[in-house]
Amino acid sequence: MGRFTGGEMPPAKELAKHPTSSKRKTPRYNGDRREKRKKRRVTAVQTEAHSETLSLADNSNRTSTSHMHAYAHANYHRGGEHRGKRKRQRPPANTVDRRKWVYSPRDVSHCKDGFVFVSYNLLAVENAKKHPDLYPNVLPELMDWDYRKQILCKEIRGYNPGIMCFQEVDRYDDLDNLLQKDGFRGVYQPRTGDSCDGCAIFWKNELFTLLHKESIEFERFGLRNNVAQFCVFKRKRKECSNDSNALTSEDMSSQSFLVGNIHVLFNPKRGDIKLGQIRLLVENAQRLSQEWGNIPIVLAGDLNSMPKSAVYQFLTSSKLDIRMHERIHISGQIDPSVKPTYRFKSVPAARARKPLMHRWTDEELRLATGTVSVHLLHQLKLCSAYAGVPGTSKTRDDLGEPLATSFHSKFLGTVDYIWHTAELVPLRVLDPLPVNILRRTRGLPSEEWGSDHLALVCELAFAGEGDET
Repeated sequence: MGRFTGGEMPPAKELAKHPTSSKRKTPRYNGDRREKRKKRRVTAVQTEAHSETLSLADNSNRTSTSHMHAYAHANYHRGGEHRGKRKRQRPPANTVDRRKWVYSPRDVSHCKDGFVFVSYNLLAVENAKKHPDLYPNVLPELMDWDYRKQILCKEIRGYNPGIMCFQEVDRYDDLDNLLQKDGFRGVYQPRTGDSCDGCAIFWKNELFTLLHKESIEFERFGLRNNVAQFCVFKRKRKECSNDSNALTSEDMSSQSFLVGNIHVLFNPKRGDIKLGQIRLLVENAQRLSQEWGNIPIVLAGDLNSMPKSAVYQFLTSSKLDIRMHERIHISGQIDPSVKPTYRFKSVPAARARKPLMHRWTDEELRLATGTVSVHLLHQLKLCSAYAGVPGTSKTRDDLGEPLATSFHSKFLGTVDYIWHTAELVPLRVLDPLPVNILRRTRGLPSEEWGSDHLALVCELAFAGEGDET
């Protein structure tokens, strides 16, 4: 007979059959106390698991009960130990919701030749190594490039893209080798100076022909070491020759389009540099579009600027009066409601609130506008792909932009965009993760997402006749 190890006491009849059992000391209420603690623990676990299941009700088929119980059980026990000293733990698989496609409410039946377009900041390996403070809750193995490149490519394949714009690329050869197997071709433009990363554009070779490529090195204009790149593509047709030299000018303008890719300077205080880089991006995009027969334009990238910022306003409205904005608030990365701290010298409050024009030197105006003008203008009529396909308040702001496209320990917000001219129409967009689900990762990258940014994904199509509004 095995030893009785606690829990429920054996019945009295059983004790009578085994007189030696009566000699054991009966635990004073310990069995009942253990049973009550066990019930409380089970109830707490069930309650947490139930709340998690409710929050993921839309995709409950992906989140197994076993994973939810494991997640709740871990959280239950973690709360009582190492208080104030949270341990880095691997989030269980499948607790992050899958992103969903949202379709345009417009009648898009007249649109044709749709293709999936992706913009993705991949998190450069060297940049991540230089800033470990941004990823304190991410396990080292999840930061490893050999791991990240595999899940990045797996994610990308799932979108079935036609064209992709990547930023923070410092392992281009690895990407090129992996994506070539899926039928992609690519071009790369590294940043200047000591930086090790750059921008890359990839396209599905069976769908598109590359007609032209060029790039901008902003260093040549005194605008730091960032870069932008442009590619002119033509949609392939089975009956067309692959020899671009045989194309007529009419052929080139039909189903051809321009793609621009940029990674704007991060520094929040240098709004003049940011505006200068974006100004050159749109100026060169307009020039190339005209040279190739006024073809449609797609501009994508990490603008390091928030929605509702002056940068965003400039792109959507085609104009900006610089006098209305503080240089350090141009990108919206610094909250204007927070009073600045002057660390190097004391500045009286009365002197700190000077007219805005006193905050822009002639050199700063020249960098921003190309002249000493206070007005910025561009001729493109740009639309945001995400703003053009409405979502819900769980994932979008009141402009229609994602609530968050990037998440690490010091930032949760939107800095990535896809813009297009009216000749292209977004048929659908891949919604970002809801913020509450994104927060569960405790910071990207994670097991499911290979960067500290989320990919922006949309399907664009060529507008029919008379629909370019």
